[in-house]
Amino acid sequence: MSAQPGAVGILAGGGPLPARVAEAAAAEGRPVFILGFDGFAEPEVINPWPHQLVRLGAAGQMLSLLRAHGCTDLVLIGPIRRPSLRSLYPDAEGARILARLGRALFAGDDGLLAALVRILGEEGFCVRGAHEFLSHAVVPPGVLGAVAPDEQAMADIRRGIEVVHALGRMDIGQGCVVQNGLVLAVEAMEGTDRMLARAGECRQPGEGGVLVKLLKPGQDKRADMPTIGPATVRNAYLAGLRGIALEAGHTLLTDRDACVAEANQAGLFLIAVTPEPLTR
Repeated sequence: MSAQPGAVGILAGGGPLPARVAEAAAAEGRPVFILGFDGFAEPEVINPWPHQLVRLGAAGQMLSLLRAHGCTDLVLIGPIRRPSLRSLYPDAEGARILARLGRALFAGDDGLLAALVRILGEEGFCVRGAHEFLSHAVVPPGVLGAVAPDEQAMADIRRGIEVVHALGRMDIGQGCVVQNGLVLAVEAMEGTDRMLARAGECRQPGEGGVLVKLLKPGQDKRADMPTIGPATVRNAYLAGLRGIALEAGHTLLTDRDACVAEANQAGLFLIAVTPEPLTR
């Protein structure tokens, strides 16, 4: 007989997706344990599940808890802000892992997360992507709501794809806002919502801009898959945008129905694109 799979350990940042992954894993008959990063994981999201809050620097405690709860598979999900080294206060195991991370500590987020995935694998865990549990949250190409982009919006999407791919190759960010060919804002460590607020401040006269959100070229989806939720759609509307383009097959919608309803109510388009044909 084959061995029964172990528990799924969820390393949880903010937002609702840690609970969605937990629900999907439980539906497969897998035990679940959530490690919530203190200051980022939302108590109302993780409280219904077996969980423990830990600070980012307590790697020894994290590994001990994951092993004590029989976790074999790990999922990293939910946003966290990259901490400064001074704020980590690592325990002994944390200091050892920081040393193993080496130069990746000073790389972009994708480089750091890729190194962390490698180290967790070396520690005996199988790191899996959230999309493996949330396949319903990954959408195929096409318009998702009642509004479709016009020719100008499609031109802005193509421009945005070029910009995000350039940013991604330098491991900077996953998104940008383009209005009539002008780049209003690019995403860095501040995240999508703050970028949208800046884009709103820079809005030009005429038709509103477009948010383009893509996976970075060569990015490991297990570490930081692009995510859009209803709040993103609302913030795009508040910034005066006319729509959102996300990458088909490589972006998670936290709540597809709510995102579509929000876009329809605001009169925004929501479209999943495949970048390759658009960038020829």
